Parts: sequence; C-alpha cells; structure tokens
Amino acid sequence: MPATTFRDLSTGSKSLVLFELLIFMAALLLAISSYQWFEFEPRLDVPSNVRFIYALVFAVSAQLSCLALGLYNTKLRESFRGLFRRILLAVTVGFAVVTLINPLYGDDAVTIEVLGAASLISLVLITLLRYSAYQVDLFGFNKRNVLVLGAGDRASIIEKRMRRDVDRQGFKVHGYVVMDGDNQDGITRETKIHLEGSLVSYALENDIDEIVVASDERRNNLPVDELFACKIRGVEITEILDFIERETGQIAVNLIYPSWVIYSNGFASTHYLRDTLDWLFNATIALFLLLLTWPVMLITALLIKLDDGWSAPIFYRQERVGMDGHPFYIIKFRSMRTDAEKDGVKWASNNDDRTTRIGGFLRKYRVDELPQIYNVIRGDMGFVGPRPERPEFVQSLVKSIPYYNERHNVKPGLAGWAQLRYPYGATENDALEKLKYDLYYIKHRSFFLDVLILIRTVEIVIFGKGR
Repeated sequence: MPATTFRDLSTGSKSLVLFELLIFMAALLLAISSYQWFEFEPRLDVPSNVRFIYALVFAVSAQLSCLALGLYNTKLRESFRGLFRRILLAVTVGFAVVTLINPLYGDDAVTIEVLGAASLISLVLITLLRYSAYQVDLFGFNKRNVLVLGAGDRASIIEKRMRRDVDRQGFKVHGYVVMDGDNQDGITRETKIHLEGSLVSYALENDIDEIVVASDERRNNLPVDELFACKIRGVEITEILDFIERETGQIAVNLIYPSWVIYSNGFASTHYLRDTLDWLFNATIALFLLLLTWPVMLITALLIKLDDGWSAPIFYRQERVGMDGHPFYIIKFRSMRTDAEKDGVKWASNNDDRTTRIGGFLRKYRVDELPQIYNVIRGDMGFVGPRPERPEFVQSLVKSIPYYNERHNVKPGLAGWAQLRYPYGATENDALEKLKYDLYYIKHRSFFLDVLILIRTVEIVIFGKGR
C-alpha cells in the first residue's frame, strides 16, 4: 500500500481492517462460548476478563498474516478464487502462530479444538465479507472528490498513470480546470473545465474535497488568493508531486524540481541512531535466516551440480554498486549458464533463454538470492533497500535518468519497495519506474516501513512473483 500508516488509509480500507478485526475477535469468543455451552470434555473455563485479550491476540496474528499475503493491498487484482486461496493461507498461518503462543497462557490456555473452530468460523465470515466487497465494491464509499487545477502535461499523469478504478480507490476526479500555458494535448479523455467564475465558489458548490495543483505554467499564473480561500474553508490543497507520491507510492522523477527536494520532508542522509542499529538488526535477522534456510541452500547446491555437472560452479559473483557508489561483489546461486555473458553484459529478462533448467525455479522463488545473507553479514547490503545494479548499467543510467544517483544514498537491500510495487526490471524504462519507488522509500525510510516491506515480501516468495 502506498500509505504507511493507518491514518493515511482511505475510509474504505480503514473500514475493512476494522470489520475484519471484529470478525476475528468474535470468532474466537464464539468458539470459547460454544465450547462451554456444550460442556465438552475437558471442561474449558476461561475467565471472562481474559477472553478479550485472547481474542485480540488471535485477531492481530490473523491480520498480520493477511497483511503478509497482500490481502490489505488496496491495488490487489485477483480473482475471487485467488482471493480465497490467500484468505485460507492467511487463516492457516494465523492459526499456527496462535498455537505457538497458546502455551504461554499457562493454566488458562485454550484447547487446540477451540483455536481450530475459531479459525474455521473466521474463514467462513471473512470469505463472505470479502465476497460481498468483491461483488458490490462495498468499501469504495466516501472517496475524496478531487478537482485538478491544470489540464496539460503534468495533469495528464493522473489520466495516464491512474486510469483504472483500482488506482482511484481513495478518490474520484471531478474534472481538470484548463489553465493558461497548459499543453492542449494533455488531457484527452476526461472532463475539461473552462472555469469563468470564482474557484472558491465552484469548489464549494460541487463539494470538492481536494484541489491538486498541476498546471504546466506556474509563474504568475496560479490563483494564490483563491487557493488560500479554499484552504481556510476546508478544501485540501495538494501539489501534483505530493498527490502522486501519496496515491501511487512512488515519486514522479520527471516532475521533480530542485526546490521540491530542498523543502520536502525526508531524504535525510544522516541518522546516527538508525545507522548504529542498522547492521546489528540486519546481522541478527541474517543469522536467524541462515539457521532456517541452510537445508534449502544445501539441496539447491546439490540440484545445481546434478543439473550442470559436478565440475560446474554453484555460486556466481557479480560486481554491484553499493552505498555512496562503492562497488562490492554480490553472491548468488548460479541460475544461468556459465557462458551467459560471452557476448557481453546484458540485462536479465523475463523467461531469459540463458537460464538453466533449475535456474528458472530458483529465480522465480528468490532461492538464488539466499547466499546474499553473507553480503548482509558483511555490511555490503541490508535486508531492505534499493536493489544494487551493475556498474556498467549504473554509468549509463546516471547519464540518462535524473536523480538516479540518489538511490545510492542508502545501503542496497535484498528486498525493497520497488520490488513490491514493480516486480521486474529488464530495460532502462523499467529502471526509471523502479527509481520512482526507490526515491519514495528513501524519503519515507523508517523501521516500520522496513518491517512492512519484509512482511509483504512473503507474498512475493510464496506466490512466485520474483524474477
């Protein structure tokens, strides 16, 4: 989700989260009550004052599983069958988590049968709720009514890049006000408004919630007094860059101007406490992941040998550009033929014919990246950050894409915001699109955003959305 806090979510998304929180809690309370009513053996006697705590822990565990599997992604495009699979897996994972927590309650622990019944009840109720929302767009209400001030090239980004309903779940565009200096070929399909009267009166008469300033020519052209009057009357005024950033989770690189970067919150390059704790946090997770995945890595090494022969190398070292532009060597399981670059350096592509038989599976489920745990322990990378690129590509991209070097202000990572939002990149245009998300991450970088990215990466691995 582009929003990183509950407060930033649309009304519909907030309602869905709260409805499902109540459903999960009610499911466990109902299961406990039913167990007591029917007097099953052994007798279950959970004090009424701790039932609420049990229900809350059960609900939070289940909702974290839903988050990890993308069920709270506002732009999730999935058939109902696919949606049900995610719900089923989320409830199953939630059940496993609360089963591990349950013994900590001591004598007041509930039975496994109660937890199973609660999971089954919540599965049925959540499925019914999601089916209703899926059929009638139940949580699409109370969208913000947006008026765009401008109808040229800058405003056309909304029409071109946010044209689907799924892109506009939190707002609807009332229209685009034509301004002096706008490119006439900007807005082509949506409503253009030739405003003759007062902007304030028009906004109030049409219940406008937000005005997005997106005119091509701003110098001595914006109705500053009227925008101020709209502001004090409760109409939100938003700059086009901030609007795109909020709604898409990316920064429109082609619209950036230096003063916006200077006055914008974020992009802090120095945070001593974070930098001090960063390596410790990443190294701890890396060691835990190494203990968890070493059998997978051992099997992978064996499969590579069986696939390509015992003399074939298991690992592949490749130079990448790290923090502050310093080069380092990344380590991966080899997923391509040993002669993959006999004709020179090339972008990796989807369904690359240089990939080995086992390599396609390794890339799809990100198994090939497990050896990068070593790079994390060394401090070359973190778990979350922009993906490091090869020096040959970086030299070209820095020249052709503005602000590309800004992505080197933070440590590269195994997972990243760009990988969640734009899963594959094989061309210079793809690099530009991923940079938009990388800049968003750099601007909003925080511990909680890192945790969100790690949780959401589970969805990519489980459903094979990796390269």
